[in-house]
Parts: sequence; structure tokens; C-alpha cells
Amino acid sequence: MSVTPFLYQAKDLFGWLVDREDLVIVDVRNSKDFARFQVESPYPFELINVSYYDFMEQEESSVALVPKGRRIRIVCAKEGSAKYVAEILVKNGFTDVGYLAGGIKSWGNLLVPMEIYADKDYQIYQFVRPGKASCSYGLISRGEMMLFDPSRNIDFYLDFAAAHGATIRKTFETHLQADYISGSRIISERTGAEFWANEGDFKGAKTSHHPLVDGAVHQLSADGAQVRVVFTPGHTPGSTSYVINERFFISGDTVFIQSIGRPDLGGKAVEWAELLFQTITGIKQWNPELVVLPAHYIDWQEADKQLHFCLTLAEVMKRNQAIYAIDQLADFIAFIEQNMRSQPPEYRTIRLVNGNLEQPDDEQQEVLDLGKNECAASAYAAAHA
Repeated sequence: MSVTPFLYQAKDLFGWLVDREDLVIVDVRNSKDFARFQVESPYPFELINVSYYDFMEQEESSVALVPKGRRIRIVCAKEGSAKYVAEILVKNGFTDVGYLAGGIKSWGNLLVPMEIYADKDYQIYQFVRPGKASCSYGLISRGEMMLFDPSRNIDFYLDFAAAHGATIRKTFETHLQADYISGSRIISERTGAEFWANEGDFKGAKTSHHPLVDGAVHQLSADGAQVRVVFTPGHTPGSTSYVINERFFISGDTVFIQSIGRPDLGGKAVEWAELLFQTITGIKQWNPELVVLPAHYIDWQEADKQLHFCLTLAEVMKRNQAIYAIDQLADFIAFIEQNMRSQPPEYRTIRLVNGNLEQPDDEQQEVLDLGKNECAASAYAAAHA
């Protein structure tokens, strides 16, 4: 019986990794692209990088680097190179070889829905994006849905809402994103959902959005879940958080499970650090039992046993005691300055895209949108960047 390589999807790969299946991922991109962004998992797995060009030019020695008798899953930039290498491995006696549909961008765009909370009145979903180490959120109440920080994988959100018998009514941004291309504008255009954003970030944007009001409460149906808007400037001047039924705290890039949002991405580190210090000082007085739902994570060690990224505010402050113990502005600014690092050059363009001030073609947007976030402000974040 002849053996042929098969095509697999990003969601298949995530499932195999979560189930801790015994496989080897062979990434055939060049070493520079591999170092910038690669497949990550909640659990250890074997990952090797052998360039597609090495397989072309030095087939025998390249094949020898791939463990024989193992399940091989190949990843490349767009798909074609992985298929080529898969065929080489099959020709050399490998019997279980798959190649990733769409290449690494399909991994970068993957969204994994996690149910955070559910009762008869409302449900909260965390949409984990493993390739970006980011989280967006969905709140469903009485057949209607609100989104928070959706990515550009628009069809996922539309399909998810339909599968849950919900209609998307509103989509919110926590700030003008710099690390990934947001989907709120397009979701609004395609569905008629209201797009809400903070004028502190979006005043000059060419988007049709509603300006948020600090302290305002959004509610879809008369007896549905309530979402309170809280301005939390610092990561950006217009950073905003959302508190659902006074129990869940969608914190954007302000509060993370590990670290806090960095205030230096706009080139005004000291000014924005002052805003962030005031915000963090206020948050320390909030209900410690609020469940923090962050927009990003640094690595999978922050997830709980259900692979959810959520923790009470009390536990977050305890975990980041060195940051929350700072009670003087000068010391806080010094902490920020000690932990500053360069931001990826793509961030400037992504801001323009999210403000609808530039619109590169889809292929350019795919490239811009790849790679992990670098939004946390701490030595821990710098060490793991």
C-alpha cells in the first residue's frame, strides 16, 4: 500500500499538542523566521528546524535529522514547502507525515474557544490565540453577543455566534492595538454591530465607531448581563477595561496575570507611565475577588489546569507583588525605564491599520499580524520575549 502525506489543519495540531500525542514538528522555514515566531504548546513536545532549502540541496543529511519511526507534522510559511518536504520524507520511508494547511499563518490566526463561565443568564468565552499569545472575549446573554478585542479572523466569530444561536450586537476595543490587527471595524461593517472605542486612542481614526463613556453600563436586553466601562489609561491614553456583572474584569493590556501592560509603546514612556501608575493605584482598591481576563499572556505557564487564562485580582497582585508594592511615582517610572525594550517595527503600521489610516493588502496584513505580542512591562516579559 502506497503512503502519501496528508493535509492537516491548525486546530488539529493544537488538539494533538493538548492531548500530548507523541509527534515531531518539523518547521522548514529559515532560521530567522523560525526564531521570530514558532508553534508553542501548553506541554513539552519535540520541535526541530531544518530549512526547506536544506532539504532541496542536501536531502540525505536533512532527512537524517528527522527522527525515523515517528509521527511527523511539517510547518512552513505558506504550505507548499511543507508539502514538498513531506513528499521527500515519504520517499525516504516515513509513513505518518502531515503538512499544515495554509502554513504558519493558519497557526497564527487560530482561535480556540474556552468557556470561562456559564449560567442561565449569560456565558463568557475566552478565545485563545496560541500563535499571538492573545485572548479576545465573547459575552452571550439572551441570544445576543458582545465581543471584546476580536482579531481579524472574522469568520470564526461569525460562525461561533451562529453556532450558539446568538447575534453579535456590539464589539468593543480595550485600546488601539499595536501588536495585532483588530476585527471590530470589519465585524461592524459586516453585521451592523455597534463598534465602541475610547476617543483617547481613536479620535483621529477613520472608523465609524461610538465613543465610550467612563462608567457607562452596556446591556443588550433589559435583564441581560451588564458591562461597565472603566477607563484605565496607561498602556495607551485610551486604554479601557470592562467589568461584567461586577464579577469579571476584562483588563485589556492594563493588568496581566504576569506583569502589567507596558506604557512605552507610544514613545511617551514617562507621561504614559504616570497615567498607568494612577490607574494601577486605583485598581489596587478594587474588589480583590474580581476575575481578571487579560488580553495577553507571556507563556502557557500562566494558564490554569483547564488552559484558561484567568485569575482573581487578589492572586494577580500577589503574583506581581514587586510591581503592586511600588507606591511612589518616581519608583514606578524607574521600574518602567529599567524594563523598556524596543518594540517590533511592525507595530507602527498595525496602529495605522487599526485606525483605518492605512490598508495594506491581505497578504501584507497576514505578515504584519504574525508573531507573539510584546506588550508586558517587566524583566520577566523581556526575558521571555
